[in-house]
Amino acid sequence: LILLIGGMAGYGFQMYKSNLKEKLYGFFLLTMMVPFATLMIPLFKIVTKLNLLDTHFAVIIVSAVSAFMIFFFRQSFVNYPTEILEAARVDGAGEFRIFFNIFVPSMKSTFAAAAIYSFITSWNSYLWPLIVLQSNDKKTTTLLISMMSSSYTPEYGVIMLAIVVATLPTIIIFFAFQKQFVQGMLGSVKQ
Repeated sequence: LILLIGGMAGYGFQMYKSNLKEKLYGFFLLTMMVPFATLMIPLFKIVTKLNLLDTHFAVIIVSAVSAFMIFFFRQSFVNYPTEILEAARVDGAGEFRIFFNIFVPSMKSTFAAAAIYSFITSWNSYLWPLIVLQSNDKKTTTLLISMMSSSYTPEYGVIMLAIVVATLPTIIIFFAFQKQFVQGMLGSVKQ
């Protein structure tokens, strides 16, 4: 969801030129300076009014839009050759078809880098799941490890094992996309 929304927003901000669009993009960049601690109470009130408290959907929907991902995708799309997109428009392709059939496959290294970054950010998220998830059976791995270490007599062996097991998905994702990650961080468009 983060890749879809961030990729489409970055594509739109880069490929279409207008004065209003630049102001809106500037607003998105300004939101990166607002700390999450200032947004917690309003977000919590919204989640409780929508009856989403103690659901995984509340955790997912808050992290679905990331100003950093929009910025990352737009900066990666700066060097993309617009002639390819213009040729696709002349051939009659719509914007969604251009995005999914031409743009995404040619920018797979950028999407791989964004996937790794967003997975690590979501996997290690602590504060928002701590606030929203109330029952123990819905808690994330990070919260469960934190609960293990906060007991009166923590079992350090079990905690270390849980940390290793929690780190494995991140390592597997990184090594699976390592080549594309390096290319994506360099801003490469070539395949």
